[in-house]
Amino acid sequence: MPHPLYTLDVFTDTRYTGNQLVVVRHSADLDDDAMQAIAREMNYSETTFIASDTTRDGGFDVRIFTPNNELPFAGHPTLGTAFIIQQEILHDTPASVVLNLGVGPIKVDIIYESGRPTELWMTQKDPDWIGEHTAEELAKIIGVSPDGIDSRHPIESISTGVPVVVVPLRTLDIVCKAKIDGNAYADFLRRHGDLGILVFAPETYDQANDLNVRVFVDCFGIPEDPATGSANGCLAAWLSKHKYLGSSKVEVAVEQGCEIKRPSRLFLKADTSSIQVGGSVVMVSKGELL
Repeated sequence: MPHPLYTLDVFTDTRYTGNQLVVVRHSADLDDDAMQAIAREMNYSETTFIASDTTRDGGFDVRIFTPNNELPFAGHPTLGTAFIIQQEILHDTPASVVLNLGVGPIKVDIIYESGRPTELWMTQKDPDWIGEHTAEELAKIIGVSPDGIDSRHPIESISTGVPVVVVPLRTLDIVCKAKIDGNAYADFLRRHGDLGILVFAPETYDQANDLNVRVFVDCFGIPEDPATGSANGCLAAWLSKHKYLGSSKVEVAVEQGCEIKRPSRLFLKADTSSIQVGGSVVMVSKGELL
């Protein structure tokens, strides 16, 4: 059976911005090594594989691979794959689709305008609060002074599917200057396991947004991600828990990828009972896996 292949940009409404994704259909006949090899060949942050055009237990079986390994969950692959299911498999306007991922079923709601999907929203798993870290430890890893970290709030490891350390910084300038120290980060990973690092500030390049975010994920083979829904889901949970914006109810627009020239825009909603990450998806190309 042929394997249709699609290239997408996620968390953007403009081609060649946001986060790139490749989606492969009819992957049930591909083994793990083949999927890993394809993801390595594509060399995007993630490539997803839809096993079949039919559902199982109400959801579509989907696997996510980075160039180095398989992930149980990731944000922009979830939204992008849901977009392909709606556009290329269902050819309809369902209110939602469900993806069966490594972490379990993830529901993606779809908002339409004139029959076109304009926003997709995923509901993430309840957060797992892993632990806190010191400003001195993280300052060394991200190459900033400890007083550049906002000491009013904790530095905390969280997972809604993929674990990340949320580090609140005081200003956009400090976020911009952040640079990973490879040796310090490697030592941190040896002690704590695979953890991405999300830094953010309440200042933005675009006044239409609320927060500026950078995500460093060397533990998955990607130095910096232009848009990551899983990490921002952790951020949404953190913002809600600590009432960073004055309330446990969160509704914000986040810019990411500006510093690496892949500007992205993500929407976050959270309260004490739910975490949602949303954004737009754009089709770039269609083809077939040879």
